[in-house]
Amino acid sequence: MSQQSLLETSSPLRPLADRMRPRNLDEYAGQQHLLGKNSTLRQALESDRLHSMIFWGPPGTGKTTLATMIARHCNAEFLSVSAVLSGVKEIREAISRAREVQQISGRRSILFVDEVHRFNKSQQDAFLPHVEDGTVVFIGATTENPSFELNNALLSRCRTYVLKSLGKEDIRAIIDRALDDTERGLGNQDVEFPAALRDALAATADGDARRALLLLELAVDSAPETDGLKRIDENVLREVTRGSLRRFDKGGEAFYDQISALHKSVRGSSPDGALYWFCRMIDGGCDPRYIARRVLRIAVEDIGIADPRALQMAQFAWDTYQRLGSPEGELAIAQAIVFLACAPKSNAVYTAYKSAMAMARESGSQEVPMHLRNAPTKLMKELGYGENYRYAHDEVDGFAAGASYFPDDLGEPELYHPVPRGLEIKIGEKLSRLRELNRQAQNDTEPEG
Repeated sequence: MSQQSLLETSSPLRPLADRMRPRNLDEYAGQQHLLGKNSTLRQALESDRLHSMIFWGPPGTGKTTLATMIARHCNAEFLSVSAVLSGVKEIREAISRAREVQQISGRRSILFVDEVHRFNKSQQDAFLPHVEDGTVVFIGATTENPSFELNNALLSRCRTYVLKSLGKEDIRAIIDRALDDTERGLGNQDVEFPAALRDALAATADGDARRALLLLELAVDSAPETDGLKRIDENVLREVTRGSLRRFDKGGEAFYDQISALHKSVRGSSPDGALYWFCRMIDGGCDPRYIARRVLRIAVEDIGIADPRALQMAQFAWDTYQRLGSPEGELAIAQAIVFLACAPKSNAVYTAYKSAMAMARESGSQEVPMHLRNAPTKLMKELGYGENYRYAHDEVDGFAAGASYFPDDLGEPELYHPVPRGLEIKIGEKLSRLRELNRQAQNDTEPEG
């Protein structure tokens, strides 16, 4: 029996999610941006123009299902390889099978590679000649950003399609179809499952059709039965969904997208948005210490001297979590996040630091001016170390107007530019006054004529 025909069997031993895979494009839930009547992919399939593809999207959005439907729709042999379980040996076997099918029947073969990002560079390169010569139509599925995880050579030979999380309405339709389907689903069982609880299950699935069907199957199996009727009530649903976390791939695409959203919400002075993303990450299982570390970075990078208390708040929140743990310590992090979001924003120090670093790298090993050097020995004093240094505390207002603190060849660049927000308003006013005093002193010492 071929791999494709195995997929078409309706054995009750197979999980419900596998049995309920859509058999045609019309049964496929969601992804209308890919499969709508005027979409590029739909038109290509209807005109039988197969091409190699990458399906990128969260778990449970139908990547494998879409690949099998494309094979069925185009009457192509479906060959499947999992990057988690397979290696070069399995790739060679699939290629050999594709050649055999082509020689015997003239049919095309689709080689579907699940979790393709888990293959290393050499394994990904193994597909290239067979995609080039048309032995297989390559379809790779990944939950990670292909730009970072896949070779450019492979990417350049494939069209990337982004699959989105399914909406609650899509998930609800999948649940209803599974309960009604007597051939592949649960329609041959007498199940009472109120509409409100079906909606709750759809929400719990968090855009993942596979999770929805897994939880549905568990609920039906564990529901109490009276006179042949299985009743799914709130207690049953609560039990099967206990500990069901939101989609959150630690270290993956969702992880970095969400921490980026939190950071940008704080920078954009949105305490509400920042709290939402913080709770999304905590709900998804993120280590609060990772978030506390990012909050400390935000305080330095986006608030800085505009409100120095932000750095203290962030540090205190981290320390408090270390002492209290979860869940009490998370409230301290939330408090710091709200404070930072409401604080005046400045990246002036961050920008000045980057400018100073660039200047240091580009200007080479400039000598320290003699007047800025320390002179702890008699010889160093005789050589002029520290000569003409002006001790600021001895000057009027504690400021040595006109003194230079840069190497001679660099002049007097101004790297730090305070923003007109928070404490930096006062800092900016002071620096403007001192810089004007410097200019006046320098003009007074310039030779005439």
